[in-house]
Amino acid sequence: MKHGANEIMLDKLRLRQANYTFRSLQKENDLYDFSSNDYLGLARSYELHQAIQEALKKHPQAANGATGSRLLSGNSAFTEALEQEIAGYHQAANGLIFNAGYAANSAIFSCLPQKGDTILYDELIHASVIDGARLSFASRFKFSHNDLEDLEKKLKRSTGVCYVAVESIYSMDGDSADLLGIAKLCTKYQAHLIVDEAHAFGVIGTGLVDSLGIQQLVFARIVTFGKALGLHGSIILGTDLLRDYLINFARPFIYTTALPFSQLLGIQVAYKHLLALNEPWTALHHKSSLLKANLPLQHHTGCISNIGAIHCLAIAGNAEAIQFSRALQSKGFDVRPILSPTVPKGKERLRICIHTHNTDDEILELCYHIKQLSQ
Repeated sequence: MKHGANEIMLDKLRLRQANYTFRSLQKENDLYDFSSNDYLGLARSYELHQAIQEALKKHPQAANGATGSRLLSGNSAFTEALEQEIAGYHQAANGLIFNAGYAANSAIFSCLPQKGDTILYDELIHASVIDGARLSFASRFKFSHNDLEDLEKKLKRSTGVCYVAVESIYSMDGDSADLLGIAKLCTKYQAHLIVDEAHAFGVIGTGLVDSLGIQQLVFARIVTFGKALGLHGSIILGTDLLRDYLINFARPFIYTTALPFSQLLGIQVAYKHLLALNEPWTALHHKSSLLKANLPLQHHTGCISNIGAIHCLAIAGNAEAIQFSRALQSKGFDVRPILSPTVPKGKERLRICIHTHNTDDEILELCYHIKQLSQ
């Protein structure tokens, strides 16, 4: 008997419920924030909110929406100037703004590699890179996480133009890529390195590539505005040639309504606000060190040397990770579980994000409850 769409959906959802992998949306809460990507607290910053509102007052005639894609009616001189301004902050030649980091990654990896080319990506790369690569006609292979030896083996076997995809700070484990080593290998084998800076921008200065001073060794960078900057959107940084190519061939850019002026102005104001702060990542790193120093060792995922804001506790099993998370939430701490299949089975964990708005006392109390629950 042929099953309809409703039966198929019900069967798959029931399987997820049985495996503790069923996802549901959560409403806002008043718990201590240890789960969001608002690392520098800019999404909740009253000062930044006021600065954006004051800037908007200077443009009373601005349209509410972009009215179309940028190839139709949605482009403006302001947008192009903002792209140049942001590129300058990152010592890049140019940039192209996208509506989200997911759109940027799926765009570049779907349209740039051609049939006969090769995409090599770290096994822990973000899903947006994998989805974009699937849409291309290039061969694609993953290499072991941060394993230069495995990467080199695959570089030697690559065909056509080779693109290597990494995150500077990985979103699930929170550890950093060996960008120096990877960049040297890419140079040696004439591969093109593409770095997703989503979780490094604003946390490691303006990004790990900038901090290491290896801009000239990186073919393209994706910087997102929805995490440390506290807003929404993203930009692909690269050459003028890359920008022109993306405008012509990147479907997520061509067929998407552009960001409205209010959002673009907010991005400009937020960038200036961030760069005017006195290295807010210094306080963030102190708080991260405080957390790591007080977590029970038996739960460390092996990323004790994380330099960013993301830290993990290994809690194998979906049911066990959910139970541990709910226990912490009952104590007032918003810590979320990361379950399979988002991570491999047996690699489930609690993901703890540190922010500048987390007080030292909150961090120490969280560690106390984790130790108590671990016993």
